[in-house]
Amino acid sequence: MTTEQQHYLTRCTELALKGAGYVAPNPMVGAVLVCGDEIIGEGWHRLYGEAHAEVNCISQAIAGGHENKFRQSVLYVSLEPCSHHGKTPPCADLIIKHGIPEVVIGCRDPFAEVNGKGIEKLRQAGVNVLLADGKPFKDSLELNRRFLTFHTLRRPYVILKWAQTADGFIGQEGKRLLISNEITNRLVHRWRSEEAGILVGTNTALADNPALTNRYYPGPSPVRLVIDNWLKLPTSLQLFDRSVKTVVFNFAKHEEEDNLLWYKLEQKEEMLPQLMTALHHLKIQSVLVEGGGKLLESFITAGTWDEARVITNEQLFTREGIAAPVLAGGEKQESLYLENDRIDFYRFPKNNV
Repeated sequence: MTTEQQHYLTRCTELALKGAGYVAPNPMVGAVLVCGDEIIGEGWHRLYGEAHAEVNCISQAIAGGHENKFRQSVLYVSLEPCSHHGKTPPCADLIIKHGIPEVVIGCRDPFAEVNGKGIEKLRQAGVNVLLADGKPFKDSLELNRRFLTFHTLRRPYVILKWAQTADGFIGQEGKRLLISNEITNRLVHRWRSEEAGILVGTNTALADNPALTNRYYPGPSPVRLVIDNWLKLPTSLQLFDRSVKTVVFNFAKHEEEDNLLWYKLEQKEEMLPQLMTALHHLKIQSVLVEGGGKLLESFITAGTWDEARVITNEQLFTREGIAAPVLAGGEKQESLYLENDRIDFYRFPKNNV
């Protein structure tokens, strides 16, 4: 793969990221149309159910008066163009229709309705298709790690997140403990906007009465997920204000009303595998697990996680309280410092797709 091809695929990734939080359960995709050394069109998938990246890219090129250049152009796209009718027509058909002779793709689409079929359709129509290797390929996988995990492991991409004091406590019994600072809180709300769901347990819902929305950052709030085995949580909690779609996993009933779904699990079966199956069924592609300690530890013990983001207030000591989870099996990637908070980012390589 040439340096020029790598450059344009990197641009595809940059464009695709503009759709973070808006396109799930579809993947984030960016596209660039190049004639010679001139970019004549760019596009990305902006919103679930609306036009795909390739459509927006080609439309921009047409609007710019470049349609006569299509037969001498190369289309770069971060993910294999779709070949089936979903919410929108197949992008592979659109590429063929406009006579674009060459397509460079970041990686194949693992979704069963596509998975090589888009590439095959293009090649059968005489389009020269090149699959990326090296860093562009890895960047394409990284970009859609949530989508890839969802379709290959048949469960959501799981991100564990907690805040702890300098001496290793995440809370105190019966009361809320504010640990992270305002800047970090804003970052956490950005994280929320990028994920499809956010999960807490019964004790956290009771002790903190969280809204679980991203009030401090623009973008959609995730689906609120709470485990309440025997429906003991009072309906006066913010979780039940119906402002955001909320799913309550429980052993008692399966009902849906307004923006609230009670999703029944089986008491005699293991909770976590059922939960992952349920979230896959609900098409929730990624989950930010915000606590509490027992819930986080259940994911760590089972090895059912992909990322962890641990916030440590380096100036706050409580000397007692609820101990923070112990992360096992993860590899530290980097650390970020925001005033008195240190944020450590981990990956669980065992689950890399």
